[in-house]
Amino acid sequence: MAASAVIQQLRGRVEGPVTGPGDARYDEARSVHNAMIDRTPAAVVRCTGAGDVRAVVDAARESGLEIAVRGGGHSVPGFGTCDNGLVADLSGMREVRVDPATRTARVGGGATWGDFNDAGYAYGLATTGGIISTTGVGGLTLGGGIGYLARSMGLSCDSLIAAEVVTADGRILVASEQENEDLFWAIRGGGGNFGVVTSFEFRLGPVKDVYGGPLLYEFEDTASVLRFFRDFITTAPRELGAFPGLQIAPPLPFIPEERQGRVHAIVVTCWTGPMEEGEQAVRPLRDAGRVVAEHLGPMPYPMLNSAFDDLVPPGLQHYWKANFVTELTDAAIAAHVEHAPGLPAVNSTVHIYPINGACHDMAPDATAFAYRDATFATVIAGMWPDAADNEASVDWVRDYYRATAPHSEGGGYVNFMADDDQGRVRDNYRENYERLARIKQSYDPDNLFHLNQNIKP
Repeated sequence: MAASAVIQQLRGRVEGPVTGPGDARYDEARSVHNAMIDRTPAAVVRCTGAGDVRAVVDAARESGLEIAVRGGGHSVPGFGTCDNGLVADLSGMREVRVDPATRTARVGGGATWGDFNDAGYAYGLATTGGIISTTGVGGLTLGGGIGYLARSMGLSCDSLIAAEVVTADGRILVASEQENEDLFWAIRGGGGNFGVVTSFEFRLGPVKDVYGGPLLYEFEDTASVLRFFRDFITTAPRELGAFPGLQIAPPLPFIPEERQGRVHAIVVTCWTGPMEEGEQAVRPLRDAGRVVAEHLGPMPYPMLNSAFDDLVPPGLQHYWKANFVTELTDAAIAAHVEHAPGLPAVNSTVHIYPINGACHDMAPDATAFAYRDATFATVIAGMWPDAADNEASVDWVRDYYRATAPHSEGGGYVNFMADDDQGRVRDNYRENYERLARIKQSYDPDNLFHLNQNIKP
């Protein structure tokens, strides 16, 4: 069926707007966070609920057109859009309903972590989200979900109770420990391979105000800071959600002007225990190197979760690489010290997220997320404003990755993967891959949902 006919049919079957080439808001509708991605779908459907999503899935399956699913739109490889296909845009499905009595939340498939955190904060409740508040709840959770609260609460997917899923054959299913258990297992880390999740139900924990913020150190102290952190975090209280990294100092009031624009080692802290213990909890990190700037103190958790949003606005060029790390060796640290000075822009960063603590409480085969023995998830996040710098900046990311990969595990966190990482998908899931492939065969035998880090049926 011609795309024009499919679009005409969709306009009669969905409640949300259907935007195609030639429509006034087409360029706005097709844009995604990564400006390196410039694709022209046949139509973008701004879905209002599971019924609209099912209509888009049915149209794609029946017509043979590709389907892309967009939540927050942050997918670095641009999986939330496609050329000449259909985009199921969930950004209109952002409702968050918190039940303080049961400490649960029901969240629309297009909600962001900013939406989620604001709703939970009113009740002093949260679960593990990301580091940037404009990130979609759906994409982050389906890939696992690493964030400030991971050491105390586990991954985002570990707090998932149930999900509503539109499958490739157009069914609307509930996935939980009691219904469609195999699908529930697969969507907790297996990405968007198995259907479109239109709503999530999460278990929440008590988090309201936290003690935290960033510490910046002399770059020359990077090795000592990282060596200290790798040992310290193994026995640190779970309430401490700190992570180290490497960053060009941005022009912020708390950073001395002479430090701005220079590369520093950083540690970002988030203490969720008793507020009066916060300063003591982060003190060892203040002593790990020569601190040249800091911005520590009590703050609402949503404020910390959105603190770096301005460094990652829409419209940047993105190219990322990632690895899981069991042991942060001296050789790996040396590679970080060697390559970090080449950070392409103030927006670029390298983060080394600890995923121990509560993340290790789950067995490797309890969910699709297999790296329950890894200590860190490293991301080399190349982000820069000018497309003229693409070749040099992509080369920097790749060179950095090649230097750290020999000191890392074979797989990486799928939410940090690039579009040229399809060859690593099996390594990302280790022994869980074969089970995931069987579940894929059961729910999506024709691989309709292949715009992702793809698990083939």
